[in-house]
Amino acid sequence: MSGERLLTIDSLSVTFGGLNALKDLDFHVDEGEIVSVIGPNGAGKTTFFNMISGMVTPTAGDIVFRGESLLGFDPNQVTARGIARTFQNVRLFANMTILENVMVAQHCRTKQGIFGALFNTPGFRREEEEIREHAEKVLGFFGTRLIGYRLHQPASVLSYANRRRLEIARAMATKPTVMLLDEPVAGMNPMETAELTGLIGRLRSEWGFTIVMIEHDMKVVRDLSDRVVVLDHGETIAQGSYDEVSNDPGVIEAYLGRPIEGSAS
Repeated sequence: MSGERLLTIDSLSVTFGGLNALKDLDFHVDEGEIVSVIGPNGAGKTTFFNMISGMVTPTAGDIVFRGESLLGFDPNQVTARGIARTFQNVRLFANMTILENVMVAQHCRTKQGIFGALFNTPGFRREEEEIREHAEKVLGFFGTRLIGYRLHQPASVLSYANRRRLEIARAMATKPTVMLLDEPVAGMNPMETAELTGLIGRLRSEWGFTIVMIEHDMKVVRDLSDRVVVLDHGETIAQGSYDEVSNDPGVIEAYLGRPIEGSAS
């Protein structure tokens, strides 16, 4: 299923106050893959996403996306090149409507400048309509939960699960190649989790997105992942299929805080 190497991370390190949040991290994702990044709390997973998305500058190493280094790029520039992300804590414009939240996410793709907006030129109106149509198409992916009368409701009225869906919709709207999903099912009940698991699979099969996902729910990781990368204390301690990493003694020790019986300490 995998194809072109999209994202390569070489010897990536970041230090905060003398402590290594990530150390000599190597990582890659190929076109069409779903790769899960797992690990105990404090393993460096969110820092890893923050560096890819331009929110944190590495101390050493490189991040290469489609042959171009992303070092020095701000988050908008990273998004414009085709990497979108969601956050563990949902970040929406609560007072904007659902439709507006998805439309504004597309600003990195707009071509009409301030002149077009000020003078309401035909080009600006045409682009605005295209943005609206794309936003409605993206929202339609989630069934009836975010469309119809909901389009013009403020995001603040949505349930927690629908806020999660809306954040994914905003990432989709940027027309990315790679989506970084930070704990997409966190806080959801089993039914909501099962539904969103299916939606994430469809993001690849129907929309063609390559996905890197941080997730604590091991059933979701098992059901979706082509590969699993395990971090602990900022370093990769295992990677491979779900079955391979879930039976790795080092992974079990990292999660349980002790070696399993019969393994080296």
